[in-house]
Amino acid sequence: MPKNILSRRLSRTLTKQQQKIAIAGVGTLGVAALAFSAVPGNADTVTTGAPAAASAQVAAAPQVKNVKGSLTDQLATETVKLDTLAAQKKAAADAAAKKQAAAEAKKKAADAAARKAAQDRAAKTPANRSAQRPQVQLVSAKTYADNLDGWIRRSLDIMRSKGIPGSYHGLHKNIMRESSGNPRAINDWDVNAINGIPSKGLLQVIPPTFNAYHVTGTSWNIYDPVANITAAANYAADKYGSIDNVNSAY
Repeated sequence: MPKNILSRRLSRTLTKQQQKIAIAGVGTLGVAALAFSAVPGNADTVTTGAPAAASAQVAAAPQVKNVKGSLTDQLATETVKLDTLAAQKKAAADAAAKKQAAAEAKKKAADAAARKAAQDRAAKTPANRSAQRPQVQLVSAKTYADNLDGWIRRSLDIMRSKGIPGSYHGLHKNIMRESSGNPRAINDWDVNAINGIPSKGLLQVIPPTFNAYHVTGTSWNIYDPVANITAAANYAADKYGSIDNVNSAY
């Protein structure tokens, strides 16, 4: 075979062998690159090529959602809502309590005012009625002894109320002369007795004279001591000016 042809064939054969070797080397390098990419991050070896693709795949992987954070936020929101509702209910209850307390205080004040007004009216009413009523001075009833002294004194009080003059002495002296103080005394011997109208009683008054000078408020019984004295004093005042001026039969 000619030398130049052999040289060309040899050259082509070498070229094909080199290509195979090169391909084999590239594959070997790829495996090595993958092996190096598994080395921890603190390794000093820096990889290129295929590891970049792996990093892209990791970055493209879906991220895990933060479930714990979402639940915490929801619970916090619900807590705020519950706190707000509780605060609103408390405010409403406080307002209702204040309103009720104010109403009760107002009612108590009104009741107190009504009681005071009633007390004032009750206090004024007796005073007004007492002012309208005439003032009456209560005087205990005067009592008199049931004897000559008591009869004379009672007659004098009646005589004063009727405007009939006379004194205790004038009455007493004439009574002692006419009847000696005996209210049942009767004269059955003088002219009056002869005429059928005898003198009777303490001051020896005949019935017609007693009836004519009887004083209202005394008894109509001629033997009644007070009625007899008062009628005789009334007669003496009309005829002599006063019983004190009578010193004998009249």
